[in-house]
Amino acid sequence: MAQFDLTAKTLQFLDRHLTFPLLESLCAKDIYSKEELLQFILEIVNKTNMIDYTMDTRKRLNLGEDTPEELQQRKTKVLATLRELHNEVAPIMKATELLKNSDSMKDSKTFVNVLQKDYNFNAENVESAYKLAKYLYECGSYRDATSYLYFCLLVMSTSDKNYLNVLWGKLASEILNLNWDSALEDLSRLREFIDSSNFTAINALQQRTWLIHWGIFVFFNHDKGRDVIIEMFLYKPLYLNAIQTMCPHILRYLATAVIINRARRNALKDLIKVIQQESYTYRDPITEFLECLYVNFDFDGARMKLHECQTVILNDFFIVACLDEFVENARLMIFETFCRIHQCITISMLADKLNMKPNEAECWIVNLIRNARLDAKIDSKLGHVVMGTQPLSPYQQLVEKIDSLSIRSEALTGLVERKHKQKNQESADSWKYYY
Repeated sequence: MAQFDLTAKTLQFLDRHLTFPLLESLCAKDIYSKEELLQFILEIVNKTNMIDYTMDTRKRLNLGEDTPEELQQRKTKVLATLRELHNEVAPIMKATELLKNSDSMKDSKTFVNVLQKDYNFNAENVESAYKLAKYLYECGSYRDATSYLYFCLLVMSTSDKNYLNVLWGKLASEILNLNWDSALEDLSRLREFIDSSNFTAINALQQRTWLIHWGIFVFFNHDKGRDVIIEMFLYKPLYLNAIQTMCPHILRYLATAVIINRARRNALKDLIKVIQQESYTYRDPITEFLECLYVNFDFDGARMKLHECQTVILNDFFIVACLDEFVENARLMIFETFCRIHQCITISMLADKLNMKPNEAECWIVNLIRNARLDAKIDSKLGHVVMGTQPLSPYQQLVEKIDSLSIRSEALTGLVERKHKQKNQESADSWKYYY
């Protein structure tokens, strides 16, 4: 299973606090040595201010029950620093609490003006709030850090040197707090900021690569995430380019999202093109399943890959909760593709293709027919499934074309706007130089 584990690749693009859930998940499996994983966790947690977590990890490694003097001193120092930082921001936080339900909170500019006029608010207060939020985050107090980071977003201008760090910190805190609605909003806000900022090409690529990996936490835990991941990773050229250049292993999660999202089957053609293009740099059972089924029409190969897919998903932190849904939809895809080629199918043959027992396959098909998803009849005496004609409605074809064109048009419009903005900026810079 280690050959299909993506943890080592993923950790390179995560904040150290986001690595803990992945590493703790691996400790519960038999892929790697548990002792080596705990040693790695201890090495990382020692770089934070999470003293209690450090002690807990030491106990799990049988390094002693008592708190070492060094850790005790660190804890005392951390608590003293926290008190000091809290005292610095206390007056402005008290003012914010008083203004909480007033009209001034509806608009950030009005809010800042009121703070400046009535409470002597200045840049040092913003810096103090930022330092406290960052320190709380390093201590593992993600919920408290979120509230201060939210305050920073209210009072900071987008040109502030710490604004980007606040956006990243807010997203990480919401992920670790499991607040998926807020995390999705923060993800969108961060994406807009990155796409509209004048980063160098390399920095922009790095920022997008990090955002792609952090987004995986959100996409498979939010109801709208399965649509957002397809639109962002497959139909946003800048992010698709980042995946192809820096992290083709993300195709596993994109492929999973397309497979479990029946409403986005029209994305299959575009996804398979990308999978074929990147097959020389990255392959795993999930991408190979789609290749077997839709490129090679190798049903035996698809069946074998589906069995491997179950093992991969069961051991993948991000998509383990999708296992049953994945298997159900993958079987449906095999069945639909097989039915396009054959009009009359024996249930025993179908059961073999679907990795099911004949009686289970018959019940599964009955449920498909009952739910009006399949035009077919079952001949129980002969053990056959007889397919009806299933012409695709021209209206449905038109809808799929329009959906695809609208997404491509939006991407093209964004590209043209960025090019135009860049051209205007270059023109303005050249005039400055001339004068």
